[in-house]
Amino acid sequence: MFQKLGDALRRFMYGRYGADSLNKWLLIFAVILILLGSLGSRYLAPWMAAFNTLAYVPLIWSLFRMYSRNIEARRRENAAFQRVLTQLKDRDHRYYHCPKCRQTVRVPRGRGKINIRCPKCGERFIKKT
Repeated sequence: MFQKLGDALRRFMYGRYGADSLNKWLLIFAVILILLGSLGSRYLAPWMAAFNTLAYVPLIWSLFRMYSRNIEARRRENAAFQRVLTQLKDRDHRYYHCPKCRQTVRVPRGRGKINIRCPKCGERFIKKT
């Protein structure tokens, strides 16, 4: 019985995007909102119960992404999320955009004012790290 159910689920998910790290973070965010809403309705202000309703937004977005057949668009969304997450975790470098071509340039943190050369277009600009 479980084998047939597993096969049916695999057939249904064929050609769909599935789960990735952005979906995982969306689900964690939804659970946090649900917990805040449940705590808020008992102990804090009653308006905090609105978090339960607000939790549906990341849940629905996650389900939409998981069952989507537009795989390339979901990969781009996840790649953009990964870039932001990497920049937030990286404590050793600063990220700047070239004023001419908008290329992201990574430079070491804590060097004071430095002259940065864009590797793509060669534009030079000065930023404080």
